[in-house]
Amino acid sequence: MRIMFMGTPDIAAEALKALIADGMKPVCVVTQPDKPKGRGYKLVPPEVKITALENNIPVYQPEKLKNGELISVLEEYKPELIAVVAYGKLLPSYILDYPKYGCINMHASLLPKYRGAAPVQWAVINGDEYSGVTTMKMDEGLDTGDMLLCEKIPIGEYETSEQLFDRIATLGAEVLCRTVKNIESITPVPQNHAEHTYAPMLTKEMARIDWTKDMKTISKLICGMNSWPYAFSEYNNEPVKIIEAYKCEDACGKPGEVLRHEKGKGLLVACGSGGIWLKRIQFPGGKKMDVDDYLLGHKIENGTFFK
Repeated sequence: MRIMFMGTPDIAAEALKALIADGMKPVCVVTQPDKPKGRGYKLVPPEVKITALENNIPVYQPEKLKNGELISVLEEYKPELIAVVAYGKLLPSYILDYPKYGCINMHASLLPKYRGAAPVQWAVINGDEYSGVTTMKMDEGLDTGDMLLCEKIPIGEYETSEQLFDRIATLGAEVLCRTVKNIESITPVPQNHAEHTYAPMLTKEMARIDWTKDMKTISKLICGMNSWPYAFSEYNNEPVKIIEAYKCEDACGKPGEVLRHEKGKGLLVACGSGGIWLKRIQFPGGKKMDVDDYLLGHKIENGTFFK
């Protein structure tokens, strides 16, 4: 089968590697243009481009799709199926309608839950017991196509989005390969659109901790915002990123109040109910540090407040 692959970040690169390893090497790859990064604004290629070039697969990086820029690529390679993982743009109808077996997308959620850009993070933030992956036949909506295969994966109590993302990338690559191999025998199942939820892209302001919330809600926010943009609060008018933290059921104090420090546990801060042990933090201009190490050279006094 002639497969075109479309994708951009790490999770897509993992899926591309799995297809190649499973004997389904794509005839070409389409990914986003290189983007400037760092202080020198050096152009950095997407992970998918790096993987494709390492495997001698032709790469195309159109700026836009709506103007028909991909038509010549489709006509040259004549894909029978297009596999899509986190490409980053909606596909117009001329692409969706071209391949015999359609465009197959691997989405990192249990659809119809968490359509959109940040399904893994919102599953963690919302305290879901499970996340997972779904492959689907793409249509012109945002993650609205008929479902093909679905696999779920449990979320650990303190598992971060970054940790879950790594596990989902592995699972998603396997499910995508299985979908492509069995595409002729899988019966598509329509989504129940009435049950859909949306997973918008994260912003830095979403990561601000509201200490009036309960300890579970705050704990899950801290896990879900790791590793970007990191949950944060303010202490002495400085933003402090909370890298690692744990719940404490027997804490009692005003929301945001520093209750005590215990070596090995960190700094206990009161929530609307219960408390949070701040284990690892980062102040502006500083490194990520264990609270125990930070307090060797700095003071955070009992009775003061995170806001």
